[in-house]
Amino acid sequence: MPAISVHPEGWKPAKGYANGMVAEGRQLYVGGQIGWTADQVFEAQDFIGQMSQALRNILDVVETAGGTAEDITRLTWYVTDKAEYLAHQSEVGKAYRAVMGYHFPAMTMVVVSALVEDEAKVEIEATAVLPS
Repeated sequence: MPAISVHPEGWKPAKGYANGMVAEGRQLYVGGQIGWTADQVFEAQDFIGQMSQALRNILDVVETAGGTAEDITRLTWYVTDKAEYLAHQSEVGKAYRAVMGYHFPAMTMVVVSALVEDEAKVEIEATAVLPS
């Protein structure tokens, strides 16, 4: 059974995320992924490039476990610059859809003062529920 978005009656539409997800299957917890490649090299220095790479890293882990983007039920984003994120929101949506398609799980975004890797602008962790 694929994950199903939950939207309480009477709530304004969620834009780019789900308020909740229901799923059955094996749970996969993906540790925080940053915008470096499999070789731990930052090819992008900008927020959009790093965000795209972090999402690709998440998708690689999910696919290795036998899942797809549609199995992702939650993303938690940690960003170091709120203003940079807000200034590029239309690009964020386009870049997100290029990697994840039109699947929008439950999401949380947290602004942090720094990440462990000094070059990192974003770190994203994920939860997926894979078919049994």
